[in-house]
Amino acid sequence: MSSSNSTRRPGAGELRRALGVPSLVFFGLVYMVPLTVFTTYGIVTQVTGGRVPLAYVITLLAMAFTARSYARMAAAMPFAGSAYTYTQKSFGAGIGFVAGWALLLDYLFLPMINYLVIGIYLSAAFPMIPAWVFVVAAIALVTVLNIIGIVSVARANIAIIAAQAIFILAFAALGISSLSGTGTVDLAAPFTGDGTAPGFDSVMAGAAILCLSFLGFDAVSTLSEEAKEPKRTVPRAIIIATITGGGIYIVLSYLAQLVYPSNDFTDVDSGALDVMGAAGGEFLTIFFTAAYVAGACGSALTSQASVSRILFAMGRDGVLPKGFFGRLSPRFHTPVLATLAVAVVSLLALAVDLTFISEMVSFGALIAFSAVNLSVIKHFVIDEKHRGGHAMLSSLVLPGIGFCLTLWLWTSLSPRTLLIGAIWLVVGIGYLAFVTRGFRRPTPMLDLTE
Repeated sequence: MSSSNSTRRPGAGELRRALGVPSLVFFGLVYMVPLTVFTTYGIVTQVTGGRVPLAYVITLLAMAFTARSYARMAAAMPFAGSAYTYTQKSFGAGIGFVAGWALLLDYLFLPMINYLVIGIYLSAAFPMIPAWVFVVAAIALVTVLNIIGIVSVARANIAIIAAQAIFILAFAALGISSLSGTGTVDLAAPFTGDGTAPGFDSVMAGAAILCLSFLGFDAVSTLSEEAKEPKRTVPRAIIIATITGGGIYIVLSYLAQLVYPSNDFTDVDSGALDVMGAAGGEFLTIFFTAAYVAGACGSALTSQASVSRILFAMGRDGVLPKGFFGRLSPRFHTPVLATLAVAVVSLLALAVDLTFISEMVSFGALIAFSAVNLSVIKHFVIDEKHRGGHAMLSSLVLPGIGFCLTLWLWTSLSPRTLLIGAIWLVVGIGYLAFVTRGFRRPTPMLDLTE
């Protein structure tokens, strides 16, 4: 397509195509939040017995296979909707809906995590102001920016990543400096643990929770209809964001556990503050709070943008009320009503705890990740009939490994999470069967591949 056509103004039912590889990678990294390692740091440290880096290594291994599957499906099906779209077009409307419904669970809860931690850390910094004030203010700000459009989100992402990069360098310098004066340091401790939670099962339980850290590559795939040359840019951005984010998580968690080799926190939800105090005192604690809150705002921006586009894709297909979710603003070319609906749901951050939200995000993510790995096999091996040694390795063996790894992580979640997640899936299936009168045929999608 010519340059003039590729930059044309979007029609009434189209999203605005404006993102290249750098913007997509920034979007994914901001969604993942390089500092998200500290979101559940205290919780996972206690679950794994001080082996957070090891848990991240396991999670990254599983996510690398799954990210590759996302990249392949994004190239083959460059539409908004992520796992919902890939599964729907591979297995049919019914199974696609179930995958999308599971994906909604983590996408709806992820903004809540960001709003909740914003309230936790700002309330710790300004104890005279109730946490709910910060939560409501953040929801309002993020919603306005998302309604204005994806370009405003992309511009904010660059500043947020820059601030976090500066903090990471400061944390590394101060953390290493603090270790130099402590005598002998056990460099293997973050992988061997402190003995409080022995066994590999505890590491797997921690790795399952940490899956929420890697939703950035899924988020990138939801922007396929807002990306330039999506068959090329989106797959590349997915892989870059996954590997980069995973490497940052491993390094930061490793250094954090060397600096603060304990699972005894003043408050487990804000355990990172104990780490910052040990590494750099009050200065680093204040710097961390500012950078972390900025990162949480960025993640809320991107997560709300992503879930609103999944709702839009499901509304456009008629599996959610089309008149509400399947509409774009004529002025901003964004799904305004879907964005507002996410903002309302996010108010639940005022009433839930961090551990519960983190587990539920991981449940939904792992269901969706499993579906995408299977979609690669169905689309390329069965539907497209790719054969031969290389094709079978690429389209069967590697996604098969990704599926097995995500299934293993999924079974490592707590019984409470599995029960509530199962209830969510039953509600979705009931909605599909009784409200939409069965597994209806989706509306054909526009071919927006240029």
